Amino acid sequence: MSIEPVFTTPPAVAELQAQFAELGPALQSGLPSPSNPFAVLLAAASEPSVSEPSTVSSLGSVSTGDDLTASALEPEFVSLASSSAGSAGSVGASSTASGSAIVSEASKFLGVPYLWGGSSPSGFDCSGLVQYVFAQLGVELPRGSVDQSEVGTPVASLAQAQPGDLLFFEPGQNGAPPGKPGHVGIYIGNDQMIDAPETGETVQVQAVPCAPLCIRRLDVPTQATSAVQVSSAASTGNGAPVQMGTISVPAQYAGVVEQAASQSGTPASLLAAILYNESRFQPDVVSSAGAEGIAQFMPATAAANGVSPFDPSSAIPGAADMLAQFHAAFGSWTDAIAAYAAGGGAVEAAGGVPQDGSTPQYVAKTLAEAGMAAGS
Repeated sequence: MSIEPVFTTPPAVAELQAQFAELGPALQSGLPSPSNPFAVLLAAASEPSVSEPSTVSSLGSVSTGDDLTASALEPEFVSLASSSAGSAGSVGASSTASGSAIVSEASKFLGVPYLWGGSSPSGFDCSGLVQYVFAQLGVELPRGSVDQSEVGTPVASLAQAQPGDLLFFEPGQNGAPPGKPGHVGIYIGNDQMIDAPETGETVQVQAVPCAPLCIRRLDVPTQATSAVQVSSAASTGNGAPVQMGTISVPAQYAGVVEQAASQSGTPASLLAAILYNESRFQPDVVSSAGAEGIAQFMPATAAANGVSPFDPSSAIPGAADMLAQFHAAFGSWTDAIAAYAAGGGAVEAAGGVPQDGSTPQYVAKTLAEAGMAAGS
């Protein structure tokens, strides 16, 4: 089911866009190149805003149709983790427990729509996201980016930044005075950050666009960091892989797969084959089309179904439930696999497995790996 975006520009956003249009040329002149991501944001500020659809069909595409099925057959993922990746299910890595807790909490909200003035999982602006993330970890922060930039310990440069640090940028968005930060993101390492960029976007991982105006480091309470450490220990299970169909499921995920399959009524071998084809059991990857995590949920679908795509303990049951929903809707696991890859609307329109693109090949491969007959 496809839902067309509604093109609207709230008054406050229109005012912001007008300010950006006036200031844009001067601000961009100091950037290293027009391809700089922040220059792109400046240029886009004068364009009409696209609001997120108010609802998302539960039978929408989990992955991305043929683009993803092609990548699943020949995976080309972009890892969000740095070379010193931390626990499964978190984005990036941290040299401190506090940083790990902050990044882990922030990654739960990837895909949440940007909302001017938003400060809850129904919608965030940049400082609203930061305030909410730290509140979940027991730290009370001011609401605006200017005030947030004055708490914590200063960090001299991006080269010395650690995951979990707050990065503040000019220009003065949100009415910030000249020389004061108007945008804030959460550093995740490897010159990347999580932030809520602007109207029409979602909370996302993106490259740090330019040298931050300032960087601040905050610690979180011991109980929050302890919870992250326990979660990390639980997700790094040792032992031999568990065979499900023709797929060897890593030990740390085997129990989650079996439990999710049992609770949803989905064959465990089928769920294992889906996870293998989607990500090779990598919890921190993003496809070239933007699908995220071990089960390769598109951000909007994950958000609509309450799934944290980079957390295998959430994404694996989410994938099992989605497969079960598709099976109930279309009456066969063959069509459920096709719907997982290409979307329920494509299967409904084709009256079965869509025959264009790589979907038929993906379905046949998955059924064979699950030890299931075609048409089952």
